[in-house]
Amino acid sequence: MSDGTLESGATSLRGRRVLIDGAFRPATVRLHGGRIAAIDAFQAGDDAVTLQDDEVLLPGLVDTHVHINEPGRTSWEGFRTATDAAAAGGVTTLIDMPLNSIPPTIDPAALDAKQQAARGAVSVDVGFWGGAVPDSLGHLQALWDRGVFGFKAFLAPSGVDEFPHLDRAQLQAALDELAPFDGLLIVHAEDPDVLIRAANSGGREYRRFVDSRPPEAETAAISGVLDGLRRTGGRAHILHLSAAAALPMLAAAKAEGLRITVETCPHYLTLDAEHVPDGATQYKCCPPIRDAGNQDALWAGLLDGTIDFIVSDHSPSTPERKFAGGGDFQVAWGGIAGLQSGLAAVWTAARDRGVPLERVVGWIATATADFAGLVGKGRIQVGGAADLAVFAPDEPVRLQPAALRYRNAVSAYLDRPLTGRVRGTWLAGTPVSTASPAGRLLSRV
Repeated sequence: MSDGTLESGATSLRGRRVLIDGAFRPATVRLHGGRIAAIDAFQAGDDAVTLQDDEVLLPGLVDTHVHINEPGRTSWEGFRTATDAAAAGGVTTLIDMPLNSIPPTIDPAALDAKQQAARGAVSVDVGFWGGAVPDSLGHLQALWDRGVFGFKAFLAPSGVDEFPHLDRAQLQAALDELAPFDGLLIVHAEDPDVLIRAANSGGREYRRFVDSRPPEAETAAISGVLDGLRRTGGRAHILHLSAAAALPMLAAAKAEGLRITVETCPHYLTLDAEHVPDGATQYKCCPPIRDAGNQDALWAGLLDGTIDFIVSDHSPSTPERKFAGGGDFQVAWGGIAGLQSGLAAVWTAARDRGVPLERVVGWIATATADFAGLVGKGRIQVGGAADLAVFAPDEPVRLQPAALRYRNAVSAYLDRPLTGRVRGTWLAGTPVSTASPAGRLLSRV
């Protein structure tokens, strides 16, 4: 930018490469009242922030899969640190998962507690998912009416006792309950019976951990979700798809007209099992990072539209939890902290594959905003939200612990060579200031 700083009084930004309608072009973007008031030709203006020649202007990213963990497990992450990290990564809107906070967001009182913890502490806009657990079935509409964006369900144990999974009958009951008001079920799709059959004694060997969570666990669980959609006509979304083996059935379901959407994550697209060292539990997540051939197939699924978008599934914990067991993958906490580094990680891999930045932004901003029904977000357009990110796509980056905004400086991306740095983030037309959080709490209603 013109002087390397964010100019809070600016009413316009101009650059040679501004992403508009899926293509980069020179433009001046004029801001007023938190919205984009006009998009003009690239031209000088006294109040304009001028991007450097190596910078592009993007819409603020939208991440619909983030575990903030506050209240209750704020030592793992919290609203202040998570949203600061989001802004550092160009994310201006996120939706918080109903776990691993205590209480989990499974009823209106728990939503009140979550919103109270977030109020005044968020640097970006934040919405909330509800939870579908056995005890909340029959009561989901109360949370829906309060504005949650949908309901998260596990089909296998979640890893925390206060958020139990749904069995096959309870999954069908949840879909039955949601269909009359067109509520959305978002599903951690792993089949517990397959996991039980594949279980092993674990240890430091990463291959054994992958073997304990085979692709069949995902395909079996997804099959049950699709059966429920055929029966009810409802909506469902498959979270963090890892197993490319599920892509043919998902493509067929979409062709059939089932209302199913699918996400995957940066770690599945950029990391592979062949390069995960034994004992390196910072790479543990469930479902797991699989082999390079599987990764190639996930990219193909993105490019052909079977996979709809990319989200971080930011799931941090304390170092003590993440490295528990001295490198034993069965003992350590499973989750990748990637909220801050998602754009750089995906862009690095995409560029190597010849995938343009325009497509990447479509998957991590436009499609995610549309999925959540966030009208005016995820794109640079007149009348849309003035949520913007300045990105230097060619700048080499090697992420160090001191640069991480998370509560705990643990990440699978530390010291990895990446390309691309976010140099500035605007929310509602104002540069994000972590010293004065100005994010808003979002509601679906």
